[in-house]
Amino acid sequence: MKDRAEIAYLLKYLGENPAPVGSGIACEVLAKAGFQVSEATVGRLLRFMDTQGYTKRVGYRGRILTPLGRKHIGRLADRESRQRYSDRLAGLVRSRSLNDLLDTLVARRAIEREIARLAAINITPEQVEKLAVIITEYETGEGDRIAHGDVAFHKALAEAAGNKVLKAALDLIRQDAQLSPVLGFIREQVHSKVFADHKNIFDAVAAKDPPAAEQAMVAHIENLIVDVKNYWSLVSGAGQ
Repeated sequence: MKDRAEIAYLLKYLGENPAPVGSGIACEVLAKAGFQVSEATVGRLLRFMDTQGYTKRVGYRGRILTPLGRKHIGRLADRESRQRYSDRLAGLVRSRSLNDLLDTLVARRAIEREIARLAAINITPEQVEKLAVIITEYETGEGDRIAHGDVAFHKALAEAAGNKVLKAALDLIRQDAQLSPVLGFIREQVHSKVFADHKNIFDAVAAKDPPAAEQAMVAHIENLIVDVKNYWSLVSGAGQ
């Protein structure tokens, strides 16, 4: 019952109306919102909200929202935001062609393997610290934060490499702001984890091991290529 849309709607209503809300008003509120529920069902919903600690009774006047209920509203809002973000990315993926994404990744593989090698040679202690912060934030992020972390990681590597031409080439390839979110969405759908790839690259660069950094970057891009192909196979299979 805890995931019912009626509960989420009632909690939001209580959050916007500090006065106690009785079962009669709750029933009217749900009816106006298009929910088809009986008074008995509304009563069960309200009692469930009480048992979860989201609401509490104020005598016979009705119920008010508790601090725990307000936190739950925040969690619901976050979940809705993530769902909207996921739906938007799914639309963006559908607007792409498989060959376009693969061509982009092949070009990135050629450029970024050299970026990783040079970064391992030229990186400064300050740049290592910057990459470490990005890696930490990336690991604990989700949704659009992961997409931003991916962009930040590869940009920081390009800066550490110290080659303006390679950095400009990478910027040109990655100028599509939707590319990282799209690739992140694909990897999420096929249950792949990009963080492990980035961690391997970081470890090699921080250790100033050019061959290992180059190898880790190539493995990362090739993993992306495999993920894109796997996703397209899943989508094609579902459409048959």
